[in-house]
Amino acid sequence: MPNDTTPLPVQALPLHGTGDLRLAIIASPELPTGHLANTVATIAAGLGATHPGIGNVPLSDANGVTILNSADRPIPILQASAAQMFEIIQKAQAHRANLTLVAFPEFARKLHSCADYEAAFPQRALATEPLSGVGLCGPTKLVKSLTGALKLLR
Repeated sequence: MPNDTTPLPVQALPLHGTGDLRLAIIASPELPTGHLANTVATIAAGLGATHPGIGNVPLSDANGVTILNSADRPIPILQASAAQMFEIIQKAQAHRANLTLVAFPEFARKLHSCADYEAAFPQRALATEPLSGVGLCGPTKLVKSLTGALKLLR
């Protein structure tokens, strides 16, 4: 394997152990295992696309195998009902400037292209859509205030 340890570009964000930033992913415990895994993965991808600095650190092992780290901080996977997730979305709206919010409405599972999802989304209201999951990234105090009452998904 090539030993290219050239760092990938990282946005200058308060990440990699610095700054006050917390992540959380909330998912419905009622989802089948495959749907649950897909929901968490797509929400994590959305958070990572917005905050590439939570990963994107090249690491090389003793044999020169290079990978990117998965994340530079814990990402708890919490459980909530669709109603609880929508309540979090509503409360998060007041903090949009300081908070990244990613949602996975259930109707998205039936669509097979991003273009279809982007076209369908403005015709829907999250208040009436079943939610599979929600992801948050923002100041620790804010994320904890939105998720503090939720239990870990087990």
